[in-house]
Amino acid sequence: MEQEPTQEKAAPAGEVRLELLPGAVAVIRLDRPPLNILDRDMQAQLHRAADEAARRDDVRVVVLHGGPKAFSAGADIREMSGMTHAEMTQHAPLLQGAFNAVAEIPKPVIAAVNGPALGGGCELALTADYRICGREARLGLPEVLLGVMPGAGGTQRLPRLVGPARAKDLMMTGRAVSAAEAQSIGLADEVVTDSKVLDAAVARASRLAAGPAVALGAIKAAVDQGGTSDLATGLGLETRLFAGLFATEDRAAGMRGFLCSGPGQAEFTGR
Repeated sequence: MEQEPTQEKAAPAGEVRLELLPGAVAVIRLDRPPLNILDRDMQAQLHRAADEAARRDDVRVVVLHGGPKAFSAGADIREMSGMTHAEMTQHAPLLQGAFNAVAEIPKPVIAAVNGPALGGGCELALTADYRICGREARLGLPEVLLGVMPGAGGTQRLPRLVGPARAKDLMMTGRAVSAAEAQSIGLADEVVTDSKVLDAAVARASRLAAGPAVALGAIKAAVDQGGTSDLATGLGLETRLFAGLFATEDRAAGMRGFLCSGPGQAEFTGR
């Protein structure tokens, strides 16, 4: 059975918690059973947890997890149904801002997806750099069935991941896909037994956390920021980030380790 992480330190109690594991791995845990519905308060907590994960030096890799039963079934429709156009005009930037805060964590982020990841839950998974899904996971953006559209980044992040045609198909039909189909179209990167989802995510996070933290952050910035610009701008960004890594201790350790012992032998400090 999937084991929940042992909590070493935690943010104040709430429905979204930042749990620190040994080895500089942190879990942003959604804890609003049974389906981790993302109401406005939970969105604000998510933003705070992402900000904390971004600024903490003792966090090098982040895992997003909603527990063994559900990642998140999305926004609180009952709450949203009572909102006026004026109210949503004010709230929509806050909603998108919470998800952007996760996407902009300058460290690798892995989504560990069990059960439904629908609507806002799928959009949250899309903010990650890598998605590991259980075999019974279901992913989709069904907002069109409510007469609306994704509003937390889905229309922008999904096409960049699976291509415009597939993204439009999922968003215009509102259908959910299985973990197997998600993997076949590039929405999921790895599919494992449901009980092993968190273990697989933490294992991958631990391997990354042992790497050169500044270089990992630079790779993420180059891909994410360069991918939204023209080639020349992206190449310029790559050049600046690449050169900047020559000021780090990890660059010196990595090259010294290679020359002395071959590739993959260096021990990195994250500085």
